[in-house]
Amino acid sequence: MTIKRIFIAAGMVFVLASCSKLDLNPLSEPSNENWFADQTQVQMSLNTLFLHEFWPIAKSETPNATAAFDEFSDDWTNRGTLLPFTNGQLNSETATVEAIWSYTYKAIARCNTILQYIPKSKNNISPELYERYIAVARFVRACQYSRIITLFGDAVYLESEIDIDEALKLGRTDKNEVLKHVYEDFNYAIDKLPVSYSGSEIQYPAKGAAYAMKARIALYMNDWTTAKDAAKACIDLHQYQLYPDFGQLFLTKTKNSVETVFGIPRSVELGVKLSGGNITAYLPRTMGGTSTGNPSWDLFCAYLCKDGRPIDESPLYNPRNPFLNRDPRCTSTIVEFNTRFLGFNYTPHPDSAKVWSYTQADKITNKDSKASDQYASYNGLILKKGIDEAWTDDLESDPDKMILRYADVLLMYAEAKIELNDIDQSVLDAINQVRSRAYKVSYTETNSYPSVTITNQAALRRILRLERRMEFAFEGLRYYDIIRWRLAGKVMNRPNYGLLSAVGDLRTKLVKANLWFFPGTPDIDEDGTPDFSTMPNSSLIRVLSRRVFDESRNYLWPIPNADIVINPDLRQNPGY
Repeated sequence: MTIKRIFIAAGMVFVLASCSKLDLNPLSEPSNENWFADQTQVQMSLNTLFLHEFWPIAKSETPNATAAFDEFSDDWTNRGTLLPFTNGQLNSETATVEAIWSYTYKAIARCNTILQYIPKSKNNISPELYERYIAVARFVRACQYSRIITLFGDAVYLESEIDIDEALKLGRTDKNEVLKHVYEDFNYAIDKLPVSYSGSEIQYPAKGAAYAMKARIALYMNDWTTAKDAAKACIDLHQYQLYPDFGQLFLTKTKNSVETVFGIPRSVELGVKLSGGNITAYLPRTMGGTSTGNPSWDLFCAYLCKDGRPIDESPLYNPRNPFLNRDPRCTSTIVEFNTRFLGFNYTPHPDSAKVWSYTQADKITNKDSKASDQYASYNGLILKKGIDEAWTDDLESDPDKMILRYADVLLMYAEAKIELNDIDQSVLDAINQVRSRAYKVSYTETNSYPSVTITNQAALRRILRLERRMEFAFEGLRYYDIIRWRLAGKVMNRPNYGLLSAVGDLRTKLVKANLWFFPGTPDIDEDGTPDFSTMPNSSLIRVLSRRVFDESRNYLWPIPNADIVINPDLRQNPGY
């Protein structure tokens, strides 16, 4: 269940004492010697494990990081700007690499400190709670090591505090060996965490979260049997269900939903919030945003039509009205043209210098069209998923951060079974439950949505991967998926396309020729990726940037240079 009762202010209990970039001993020794005496002190220590910087998705929630995971993938575009992750220049001094490495190890060190000192409280806590608190710390440690071995490969592994001399001699442990320890931690958490919490309890992650996060790392490590079994065990708890309305699920008002398996709350009041660039980058310019964090054309073209076919195969697709007859998650994720959004009518059409404001009951300047603003969305698309009026009044918002939700459990179960070629009705049911929710019907109403019936392994693999893309866009998962599927070498070496830059060209070439928005239909390959170079009239679009992904090295991140310098035994990853 969501940790809905934990709101943590920075520095609430301990002061970080850094011995190196790894921060292997972050809790001050005097505090440790005098702390952990009773239940309250243990709980306060556990609460610090859920600081948002320890669970990175958005850039502002990992201090010193310069990007978010969505920005590393082909779902995202920022005009013509590329990042080290997308321009081939990722290196051991990239700020995001250093920040995530450092904060992950800070979290691990806190877990180890708690586990080392919690025996001091044993006589003052009931045996059940004592084991539960150990389980929470081991759960978090398992999650943090899971991130390290996924992004960096072999890890610096330790289970207790060490001094500076020991830290400078540490080497890296094979990731498969680390994975064994991760499983041990998750298994302990599964055994000791409750299925659910009462209303009066601090709601730390529950048993289902441990099953689900174990399934996730098993899936990422291609351990299909473990992933299948863990996901199935989570499903069989019957504690979670799909929220009935996909579009409403991500809004600020939807707190602690029935779909959240593991999440962390935010609170504007307590300063745990989205703000700054995490707000303005995704707001339309007409509403005072910068419109720099946009869905890519690649993502837009990946959404199927309502007959379950890709846009280059479906007779339902109309390039002159490209949102029509698409999977409902398309218009729940990306703002449809000529629809009401945040109190005004959104249209990037180059002839629309003015738009209707519902709040002012009058036409206002359309800053989302090149007709009025040269910096309007470079590809015409802006994000809708999760964005509501709460973002616009003071440029602050506090939607729950969903680390893992039930839809992911279902699709992880289906993927693991597909990879094992153990395809049965439960696989189809899991995929169809997720897909039918988008259409707001039961998965048993197979005539009301494009239900999946095929059982061929290769075909189902493609369907599953596309389903994940439609379902989890802008939730920080696409990057992990294209890395583990080894698709990044293809999808991240394709140009990023958008609209022609000059207003005159747009009007002449597109509007008068009736070729707005796309001047044709791109070919969609077997992985759901569009090829705009084959599109008729492709000269009527432009390349915003040329993404670069070096397959010889970029499937792993580099170890931060600052740690390599002080400890060469860490060994740098190949190519860096």
